[in-house]
Amino acid sequence: MKLEKLVGDRFKERPADCQVDSHALMIRGGYMKNVANGIYSSYMPLKRITRKIEQIIREEMDAIDGQEVQFPVVMPASLWQESGRYDSIGKELLRFTDRNGAPMVLGMTHEEAAVQLVREYGQSYAKYPFMIYQIQTKFRDEARPRAGLIRVREFTMKDAYSFHTSQEDLEQYYDKCHKAYERIYARAGIPEVVSVKSDSGMMGGNVSHEFMLLTPIGEDSIVICNECDYRANMEAAENIVENETEAMQELTKVHTPEMHTIEQVCEFLHVDAKKSMKAVVYQKNSDDKYILIFVRGDLEINETKLTNYLGCDVHPAVITEESGIQAGFIGPVNQNADCIVLFDRSLKGTTNLVCGANEVDYHYTGLNMEREFPDAEYVDLAKVVEGGICPCCGKKSLTISRGIEVGNIFQLGTKYTKTMNMTYVDKDGISKNPIMGCYGIGVGRMAASICEAHHDDYGPIWPMSIAPWQVHICAMNLDKEGVREVADTLYENLQNAGVEVIYDDRSVSAGNKFSDADLLKKELADSAILTNGTSVGMAPHEDTCPVPENLTFPKDLIVSDIIYNPRETKLLTMAKNQGNPFFNGSYMLLYQGAEAFRLWTGKEMPVEKIKKEFFSDPFYSKSNLDHLRRVIAALNAGNGISHELITDEK
Repeated sequence: MKLEKLVGDRFKERPADCQVDSHALMIRGGYMKNVANGIYSSYMPLKRITRKIEQIIREEMDAIDGQEVQFPVVMPASLWQESGRYDSIGKELLRFTDRNGAPMVLGMTHEEAAVQLVREYGQSYAKYPFMIYQIQTKFRDEARPRAGLIRVREFTMKDAYSFHTSQEDLEQYYDKCHKAYERIYARAGIPEVVSVKSDSGMMGGNVSHEFMLLTPIGEDSIVICNECDYRANMEAAENIVENETEAMQELTKVHTPEMHTIEQVCEFLHVDAKKSMKAVVYQKNSDDKYILIFVRGDLEINETKLTNYLGCDVHPAVITEESGIQAGFIGPVNQNADCIVLFDRSLKGTTNLVCGANEVDYHYTGLNMEREFPDAEYVDLAKVVEGGICPCCGKKSLTISRGIEVGNIFQLGTKYTKTMNMTYVDKDGISKNPIMGCYGIGVGRMAASICEAHHDDYGPIWPMSIAPWQVHICAMNLDKEGVREVADTLYENLQNAGVEVIYDDRSVSAGNKFSDADLLKKELADSAILTNGTSVGMAPHEDTCPVPENLTFPKDLIVSDIIYNPRETKLLTMAKNQGNPFFNGSYMLLYQGAEAFRLWTGKEMPVEKIKKEFFSDPFYSKSNLDHLRRVIAALNAGNGISHELITDEK
């Protein structure tokens, strides 16, 4: 591909509406273009990247006996009505009618379609187990799309569905798919992705894991134990606390004028928030029934835990006078409101707590849970905090990080096969519902996450396995005789050899080409030698340089120049000032001359005499040459370079 013909706009400025680096760099670099809120078109470079990601996914899914299929984008609403999700899922599901008035949905996930595809096929136990998967564009009407491809409305996703006749068989395949996901991320250049326990959400099932790329810009909070392997999404992390035991005090009502918040009350009464109880009020979405949750004063409620416990969605309460709830002074003692009362597990065994007295300007002190509420049931509803107790090893070693979800896997059980009446007959002739597993990866989000993990100020640093091209040719000084011909030939030869090449043959400056390619700074980090093979810097243009003058060289990088006039080019001066080993093209001139002398005269040129006469100044220091020999020896040993580049004589 020739860069001049590459469709897409590339520019230097960071777009003002880009919140994260991956979004800004992919817009700036001509990878994609916004169409609407959360909807993007992909230019060729991004399409090449996602195609390679998809191929990696296909290879790994095929390796665990997956069969690629294709589900429809548009489905009849009846399928979702069968599963019960047509009414339970909110506005994220795009609903419409066709020209005949039939209700339809635009696919946001395909569990229903998967069951519909195989429920006739899978009527005998002999057909199991099996797995089907697809890679397809989907649409989810997200309320708040953000961060470019991290959270969008239209997206391409791989989703796979496995079907089993036993829980044991599902668990074995679940583990197999888990390992396949680890290989996918490693091959795509993000082996640092971690697996965490997660909440199954609308997908259903009791066991699920998310694969998280830890990054400060991530949307999810990840709980990690520094002492063991425990990892969990905040939504699924178990909260464990220790409460100090004290000699019990009397339950006493105290006057707390105008003290409405737990912070105000604790400051007024000079107590730590851990020695208080606060009330958090929600209402059910279905009937607006009030839910009072009492939790230790220093903790927050995890709404996902709450909805999972109740089995229904909730929203923050709007407290009315008719409710019987005294906002700002809510407590469990003499609580007579018509509501559901829940106690968080953080309150178990607590003594001498401060809590609301259900009366304006009054609170209780000295509340003892076991004394006041001996029959209380405790539910884990609170969020984990930094330094919390690990549910696995029991140590106070929990930390909270941010992460981007780049994949998820679920054990769905019979949630869909039962509601959609998919059955098989086992070997004893008994009809049963098969057990399902579900495994998803967002392709575009994965590309954006890789960019987020691997970039600098200039642009993405794509791992070779998914890079849009393997080689970038920048042809310099195209007005010089032979340069274009050599570059064109190299381009054609690489293409014929199956190498993916982007070729910059534009008539612009070297600086512009390097800037567009953004290769120099990235490649130097892993390079041993930088050589200027152009005429940039040669007399009479000594004030020019083939690299940006503010470029910082890695330590021990050898900098060389084929130019011998001037002896010290601007490039070599940069190397000298930064303390890097360097040399120029004078020895190349010497030995080229020696070979020409032999060809024309049939005699050997007196190399040593000429070297002594013209190459004795400090520029050709022994330390520089020794350093170069060591590097070349290492390259020879590691990369199989067969020819000697520098000898002791040279």
